[in-house]
Amino acid sequence: MAAEPERVAVVIEDDADIRNLLAAILDQAGFRCHTCESGQEGIAAVRAYDPILTTLDISLPGIDGFEVARQIRAFSSTYIIMLSARDEEIDTLMGLDAGADDYLTKPFRPRELRARIEAMLRRYVTPVQAAAAASAAEAAPAPVAAPKAAAPPEPEEDSAGGWLSHNGLRINSEMWLVDLDGAPLELTRSEFDLLLAIMSGNRRVISKDTLALELRGDYATSGYVSDSDRRAVEVHMANLRRKLNDPVASPRYIETVRGVGYRLADARR
Repeated sequence: MAAEPERVAVVIEDDADIRNLLAAILDQAGFRCHTCESGQEGIAAVRAYDPILTTLDISLPGIDGFEVARQIRAFSSTYIIMLSARDEEIDTLMGLDAGADDYLTKPFRPRELRARIEAMLRRYVTPVQAAAAASAAEAAPAPVAAPKAAAPPEPEEDSAGGWLSHNGLRINSEMWLVDLDGAPLELTRSEFDLLLAIMSGNRRVISKDTLALELRGDYATSGYVSDSDRRAVEVHMANLRRKLNDPVASPRYIETVRGVGYRLADARR
């Protein structure tokens, strides 16, 4: 049986005290941590070590954290938590739009950061788990198609392979894969979680509050959701739609229900 790979994290932070604090928190959470003082050094570290988690400061020497996030997103799906003393909503939205999955303002409480990391890990699928799921899917016999009753179209589900399909878009939560019209599609973890929630809900409307809790890993609770949390959902959803080439006016995959939330678009034959 293949062993689980070790957890790897990269810290990109120019303040030595905060950098050491982050490294200590991640070490306690079971990560092997690589620390960097500049954006260019951080980009190289993410490329070299392929971390599952990256913490990123905005105010860095050379290139700022927004540009670092954009460059990292060009080749990596690492979960990015952006850390900054800037507490304006526009900064949060700019960070998320640049590719961050989460945003935490300084000074932060170590316990809060640890909680967010643990929530991310609950949703994370390791390469070993994905490979095991793929092997199980290949070994399972093909399901026998049952006669379809007249009913509103819902995503097609391959019970053996764990895939959900809709209008040429497929997602597999066990293997952490998405493909669009047969081509692989790279999503951030937050985008993946949103798409999975929408496709799993069929045509049921899912509120922004519910999606915000899903992203935080609090989907089983009735936790507090702020306006900033809702705006974060909107930014992630806009980025997801851009990758899907899914216009709001004539959606193929995700339909907006104004004032409420989102649901799966109508099936197309």
